[in-house]
Amino acid sequence: MFTGSNLPAVGEYNQTVVLDAIRRHPHGSTRSKLATFTGLSSMTVANVCRRLLASGLVEERGTHVNGPGKPAAILRLNPGGGFAIGVHIDPAVVTYVLVDLAGEVRDHTRSGTPSAQDPESVIDEMARSIDALITTSGVDRSRLLGIGIATPGPVNIEDGIVLNPPMLPHWHRVPLRTALSAATGLPVLLEKDVTAAAVAELWYAEPSDSRDFAFMYYGTGLGTGIAVAGEVVRGISSNAGDPGHMTVDPEGPLCVCGRRGCVGYSVVPRALIEKAQSLGILDGKLAPGAEGIPQIDEAFTRLAALAEAGDAPAHAVIADAARQLARAVVVIVNLLDIERVIFGGPFWSRVAPIVLDVLPGVVRSDPALVPPHEVRFTESVIPVDVAAVGAASLVFDSTFSPRPSTLLIAAG
Repeated sequence: MFTGSNLPAVGEYNQTVVLDAIRRHPHGSTRSKLATFTGLSSMTVANVCRRLLASGLVEERGTHVNGPGKPAAILRLNPGGGFAIGVHIDPAVVTYVLVDLAGEVRDHTRSGTPSAQDPESVIDEMARSIDALITTSGVDRSRLLGIGIATPGPVNIEDGIVLNPPMLPHWHRVPLRTALSAATGLPVLLEKDVTAAAVAELWYAEPSDSRDFAFMYYGTGLGTGIAVAGEVVRGISSNAGDPGHMTVDPEGPLCVCGRRGCVGYSVVPRALIEKAQSLGILDGKLAPGAEGIPQIDEAFTRLAALAEAGDAPAHAVIADAARQLARAVVVIVNLLDIERVIFGGPFWSRVAPIVLDVLPGVVRSDPALVPPHEVRFTESVIPVDVAAVGAASLVFDSTFSPRPSTLLIAAG
């Protein structure tokens, strides 16, 4: 929890503190309770709330009676007070979501991921999709705060460039942020997909939820979003969160890096499909590299359905992957001393029952596990697409989350 300051020089910071406090009380809060929660004076809270009401970001809904005197008004976020658009670029599909200030997904759509051989056409296509989403949702365009983009790494956050994601052929040094902002007229933020997912989990978290976690992102590839003490860990170049070359099986398949048994090569959907095909569980053969991506979704769905239906060999393929993933989780938990591991991503739900039946026990019984505390394993509660919603959350987080660094700049 952040507390505010009564110094006039930091009015904007205090506004974010109060708005954040209101957001964390979804059933509403009175001005007096906000003063207690934030550490601000009653006068400061009253002035800030007046500005928030005038801007339409919050609204008064009902009253609270506490003894004699005038009932206190209850303040809540106004869901229609602001909107953000989130875009998730996955090797197989691009997801667009429109999210309101209360965190509800108002509308969403998907399209095939275009080749970036012609970056200009990619920007045009994304701008058209965003415009169509705004139109069909019927929201007030003046209330749009910006666009967030979640993309596989590596990325150059400072310049807003997608560098060279390994599973996105021809996506080399695509200047997404500047070009999309120019095409839409809206501010644009760019973030690595696993980081965006971690931002979403923090933004949607209940006050009692742990602020120290690893988000295991299970998509076409494997990534890890990290939060420590309520702050997302981005790294010096904002490309943190790639555990792919962590060895989990020294006798495992040869990875493209030259090592054997890398977790990012052993447990991803393509690896499980290819293993199932080699064992005769699935027929057919995936095309190599990016050409096989369109086949992965359908084949992985078949494998998961077989396992869920009781096919022992199919179940064994996924259970073995869960054990390998558990070894990587142990290393991450040891390194960060975190309390919670969250799972999500576009391919996660299909294998969740089996993985969550196997993985927790393997982690807890691993003699390499160091922290003495209990480690909890949960699934993401984010609807639709966690990276897309996370991308939208980037906009809200950038606009409304109180940051001490901002306070120092304002006071300087």
